[in-house]
Amino acid sequence: MSWRWEYDPDEECVVGGAPLAFVAEVEKRADELVRAAEAFYLDGSVYRGEGPRGNDAFVPGGMFTYLVLPRHERVYLRQVTYW
Repeated sequence: MSWRWEYDPDEECVVGGAPLAFVAEVEKRADELVRAAEAFYLDGSVYRGEGPRGNDAFVPGGMFTYLVLPRHERVYLRQVTYW
């Protein structure tokens, strides 16, 4: 398994209607979060520590909420807010 990010539950639900430039910023930041999680957890599939960690990330034009699940080796993008 390898680390990656996904929209949860799906792209339309999470970013539907958001400007394309904003979505590009969100996805660029999600790539950075994946690289950081991959370096921090190394082999997430055998992780036995605390439960999932979520947070907010700010990007130009808004923010998004994400959740890191080491055992799934995923960063799930849950909600975006743009202004």
